[in-house]
Amino acid sequence: MMLITGTSGQLSSLIVAKAKELGLNFITASRSLNADRQMDFDHIETIDFTGVDTLFLTSAGYAEDDIVIRRHNNVITAASTQGVKHIVYTSLSYASDHLGFALAHRWTERRLQESGMAWTILRNGLYAELIGSLASSYEGRITAPFGNEEISAVSREDLADAAVAVLKDTIAHNNKVYELSGVKSFSVPDLAQRISVRYEPTDLSTERSRLETLQLLPFQVPMLMSIYASSMAGFLKTNSSDLTSLVPRPRDALATACTTATKET
Repeated sequence: MMLITGTSGQLSSLIVAKAKELGLNFITASRSLNADRQMDFDHIETIDFTGVDTLFLTSAGYAEDDIVIRRHNNVITAASTQGVKHIVYTSLSYASDHLGFALAHRWTERRLQESGMAWTILRNGLYAELIGSLASSYEGRITAPFGNEEISAVSREDLADAAVAVLKDTIAHNNKVYELSGVKSFSVPDLAQRISVRYEPTDLSTERSRLETLQLLPFQVPMLMSIYASSMAGFLKTNSSDLTSLVPRPRDALATACTTATKET
């Protein structure tokens, strides 16, 4: 039996919908009462993988690094003692190593590779939807400080398709790492031109000051700032992606980002 975690999230809910369309046999797990099994990764006693052979572990990354690492360790420890044979994990692309939330992903990859179980690591690029949301315009201007470099963002739909391609035949993907950045990069100036607004970025200090006035969790400000700084420095573009090996016809990531930017305006 297959179990998919985090199914109240945007990516996992897409994966669940696509898995249902293909008739895959699976159950779901999350804190939500709508899941087949209610689990809280902060409490290892709630983690029940009875009868589960394949575990799709959606990163529980919405927290400080020590909390995320503890959650993932709880899951992997429980899986290894409860008979799970294969874990598929949604990690972060190599091109994103300069981001403030990369560390917990790399720790989890190492923990999986040392676990004794089979594993598959899906190194997802930044969502095109996220870039579009952060680059939404106000009064005809985009002011987010992305710089002028290109970003290898990828649509959430493509990442869900890639995940389901692996879940259809997990044995064929044993102990493989897939870099799933977008295959056609774009810059925020490209996005601004496409949606006919001006791109007038502020500097990082100005953006940090703005973010600190919002109702964000403490870890979110440095997380967002790391995205802007990494983009400005050109570290969010990659010339190598495995996306087409799992998704032969990827979506237009720029179009996806533009749609989100327009909705957020």
